[in-house]
Amino acid sequence: MEPEQTKGRVKKRGGMGNVLRVLVAAIIFLIGVNVGNGRINVDFGHKKQAETGLPAQLDYSGVNEVYKALKANYDGKLTASQLQDGLKHGVATATKDPYTVYFTAKEYKDFNNQLNNSFAGIGARLSKDSDGNLIIGEAIDGFPAQKAGLQARDIIATVNGTDTGGITLDDAISKIRGPAGSKVTLQIIRDKSQTLNFTIARQNITLPSVTTKTLDGNIGYIKIGTFANDTSAAAKKAADQFKSQGVKGIVLDLRDDPGGLLDSAVDVSSLWVPQGKTILQEKRGSVVDKTYYAQGGDTLKGIPTVVLVNAGSASASEITTGALHDNKAAYVIGEKSYGKGVVQQLICINSEASVKSSSADDSGLAAATCSADVLKVTVASWYRPNGQNINHKGITPDQTVKISDADAKAGNDTQLQAAQAYLNK
Repeated sequence: MEPEQTKGRVKKRGGMGNVLRVLVAAIIFLIGVNVGNGRINVDFGHKKQAETGLPAQLDYSGVNEVYKALKANYDGKLTASQLQDGLKHGVATATKDPYTVYFTAKEYKDFNNQLNNSFAGIGARLSKDSDGNLIIGEAIDGFPAQKAGLQARDIIATVNGTDTGGITLDDAISKIRGPAGSKVTLQIIRDKSQTLNFTIARQNITLPSVTTKTLDGNIGYIKIGTFANDTSAAAKKAADQFKSQGVKGIVLDLRDDPGGLLDSAVDVSSLWVPQGKTILQEKRGSVVDKTYYAQGGDTLKGIPTVVLVNAGSASASEITTGALHDNKAAYVIGEKSYGKGVVQQLICINSEASVKSSSADDSGLAAATCSADVLKVTVASWYRPNGQNINHKGITPDQTVKISDADAKAGNDTQLQAAQAYLNK
């Protein structure tokens, strides 16, 4: 989606006196893409280092030359910590991997809050349409976006005057979120013809990762917005409840779910997939590094199930979709998923704290407590039980059903209707 990021670039204030100064100011950021300050110590092991052929230490003497020119000529405000953070962000960006990201301590805190659905924002799920436009996937009931009048399928043309063309979901989210009480202005294109402007006050928002209901015909419905810390327990509670009421089918709605914790994806998959069956494999190159198996407690095994996905379904939601489909536990309806088939690990930088558990997929990571800065780094690729890696490809549904703009405006969920029709056969 997700995914990615140009977050945390060094921000400069004030203007440059002339074109030369503009170029000098830009160079420091470009240099940051290629070098580091020598204090980041990430140990991948000697074998990994030998494979990459990278030097033990980076030569960043050229950075000092750029810094001297910047210091002597820049007509604006910069701090030493801003420059250091810019260099660290640049080292991660040099991978050209959108999922390898450096976080300052504050950015890591914001990242964790986002992962666990606790943040200050407007209460809207963002997605991309087939043309790559940034759109409102859902304006959540009771929150500022919905109260202001935003609607599903609204195209977000600008955020605070900044054009969203080519912007990533992560960047869009970071721009729209902000301190509670502050305001964000969105220019919206509705029905591809009407241009509207909304200025919305942000508020603190905490969302449950799992919501449930019973649909007509005694069909259980489970919606997972993000695979967070509370997802495993909440999904198990829903499964037990639906099992006890004897539902005739289950709809697992993973639309616009950008991912989350790998362990949660394994736990949710295990509600359908028998113990010992493969959920996914991690590979470094062609070598299988780890295989994840269903953990048991397959409460919903044998109950006809439909998984709903769309272009906003990524990483952990794709792991779950692939696991259920390939183990013949579910039928998939909707639109092709995003295609995020890589695994990340959190590494604490300049801190004695360590990551407590193993790597996790995508935006969601192993639970870790880092008091300092953090590197989120791609360490492997993951593969479905059928052996496919979905990175940049996505998962194609068994039955493709699209929601037209007219249906979205009318609140007509044709994908959910298709799922109910399938289960009612």
